[in-house]
Amino acid sequence: MCSDPLASWTDFDKCETTIKGGFDEDDFTNEGVDMRRNGLLRRNFNLGALGATLLGTLGLREASAQQSIITSTGQGMEGEITSTGPHRRRGQPPQNNVPPPGSAPAPGTVPAATILVLGDSLSAEYGIPRGKGWVALLADKLQTERSDLRVVNASISGDTTAGGRSRLPAMLDQVRPVQVVIELGGNDALRGLDLDSTQNNLEAMIQACRAVNARVVLVGMQIPPNYGPDYSAKFSVMFANLAKKYRTGLVPFFLKGVADVPEAATLFQPDRIHPKAEAHPRMLTNVWPEIKKNL
Repeated sequence: MCSDPLASWTDFDKCETTIKGGFDEDDFTNEGVDMRRNGLLRRNFNLGALGATLLGTLGLREASAQQSIITSTGQGMEGEITSTGPHRRRGQPPQNNVPPPGSAPAPGTVPAATILVLGDSLSAEYGIPRGKGWVALLADKLQTERSDLRVVNASISGDTTAGGRSRLPAMLDQVRPVQVVIELGGNDALRGLDLDSTQNNLEAMIQACRAVNARVVLVGMQIPPNYGPDYSAKFSVMFANLAKKYRTGLVPFFLKGVADVPEAATLFQPDRIHPKAEAHPRMLTNVWPEIKKNL
């Protein structure tokens, strides 16, 4: 066990985590994970990397099914699907801007191709100002470099691969993306879920995207060895194996340059789990090459 705060991601091997028994939604708070209830103990993870193994504070509630709250700023928030498309005023009925199968675009218009981001709190701007997350920064980048593309952020704090798998089919039908960025799996690791189940869920999502000719970028994560070196190693290589099998894009470690640097502690919020706004440009830098390559 650790008595002193950890200085960086590389210090995680000095700390132990003990998990006993199960846990449910009532064991967690909005501001952080109370891991003392039901025998779940969290020691001083510095989340200068991803503390209690990433995404701890994610609320850990099951992702709600399709809630379509469309904004013009592209931020992801809990329970929202947001888009860089036209803004709808409060009280106005939602507009169906997705053409039916086989329909032609309006004369003189070029339909924007869509990149769908399916993630958890790391993509949903948890704890940072709206518009400062990496997905919103991606939308800004595309407006200047690829105005023919738009971003739909369907990220929900607390989501798991199972939640993403259940939400994805409707999202594919709704937004018809040309590319899907899958940033899920951290909450699976936090819960210590069976990796075969996590892999099966990721595989099913990749296959669903391929079925509609949408390219996939897998956003990989790494976890400290506190859950056991075997679990940590298998979790990390899982993303690479799937990317190789299905020839998808791959970001090996989403928080490279954020969680694995000496100053990591300064780049995370007080919960030591979620990156601050100033870390999100680096996160976009990690993802952008794979997004661009797979357009």
